[in-house]
Amino acid sequence: MDVVVESVSDLTKKLSITLPKDEVKKELDKAYNKLNREVSLKGFRRGKVPLSVLQKNFRDRIEAEVGEKLVQATYFDAVEKENINAVVHPEIKEHTFRDDGTFVYVAEVDVKPVVELKEYKGLEIEKPIIDVTDVEVEAKIDQLRRQHSVLRSADDDYAIGRDDVAVVDFQGFHNGTVMKEVHNENYSVDVGAGSLGDEFEQKLIGLKKGDKTLYEVEFPPEYPNPVLAGKNVEFKVEVKGVKQRIRPEVDEEFAKDVNEAYATVEDLRNGIQRDLRMQKEASLEGDLDDRIMQKLLEQNSFSIPERLVRYEIEEMIKQTEGNLQRSGLTLESAGLNREELAEKNREVAEKRVRGDFILKKIAEVEIFKLVTRILNGATNALPINII
Repeated sequence: MDVVVESVSDLTKKLSITLPKDEVKKELDKAYNKLNREVSLKGFRRGKVPLSVLQKNFRDRIEAEVGEKLVQATYFDAVEKENINAVVHPEIKEHTFRDDGTFVYVAEVDVKPVVELKEYKGLEIEKPIIDVTDVEVEAKIDQLRRQHSVLRSADDDYAIGRDDVAVVDFQGFHNGTVMKEVHNENYSVDVGAGSLGDEFEQKLIGLKKGDKTLYEVEFPPEYPNPVLAGKNVEFKVEVKGVKQRIRPEVDEEFAKDVNEAYATVEDLRNGIQRDLRMQKEASLEGDLDDRIMQKLLEQNSFSIPERLVRYEIEEMIKQTEGNLQRSGLTLESAGLNREELAEKNREVAEKRVRGDFILKKIAEVEIFKLVTRILNGATNALPINII
């Protein structure tokens, strides 16, 4: 195998790989012999078709199959031979069976960047003080009362209020066009929960059973439903019914309903405060990780392989497609453009790729230090006791 390496850029190498004719002939012969045993051609017995006839009828198919097999069998050997630290699958630019019997293919591959790691120990990250206020405890109690409430059908003249459940038919329109995905009948809207957006639910307040209305809602670009995000949607709504939410009183019975371990309202408040503190600590830990990574990204600037970034972007788009499919949607039906989505995700993808290289470099440095200490006889280098 002959390999010629050219630098397309600092992070991209072009490999021209030539395989000897003996190796190529061996694979072609195996492929044609297998084909001969399987193919049925008029005028020939199975397994007795002349090679020239097989080549005339199946050359393109056989060369495509053998070419792919030869690439898969030799590419990694070529990369190892030339000591190339590839970070992503190659792009095969061309492959040819030459008249002299050799096989040549060209592979472009991105390589690992050189990371000159800046100091990563002793980074100063300000850690906020964790505090749980009485207001937060009361808000959680209010949320629990909502969860433990019961629904009761309201009278026909009852006006919808916050926390009520409105049963509605609705149809959405965008720029005067019916939105097929924004339609429902006898849909229960938990007014105040925000499942259809605060503005949509706010406009239901004051309506009664039998009322029909038409109003417009402007959804922000970051709205979680991509069908509605960033759009002005006109809704045609009919109220089919209203259910009142009856909340329980905050007493010992309510406390026990929340948790059997709570005997008093004071137990309930203390338990909520403890849970909120634990949640904040867990959230803070994740936030600190993000801030440490941001600090590392700011301190370590280097070029990254474009193919790796594109791969990360594609994975992010696939995740979006998967989320949409679970709702019966596609990118197109959700009004999303693949190119625009790729550009929108680029910055995050670049940070992920660069961050991954930084963490791997830190791991390499730490492992090297550990091994060095072990070789130098530092028995306390490992978290074990040597007896």
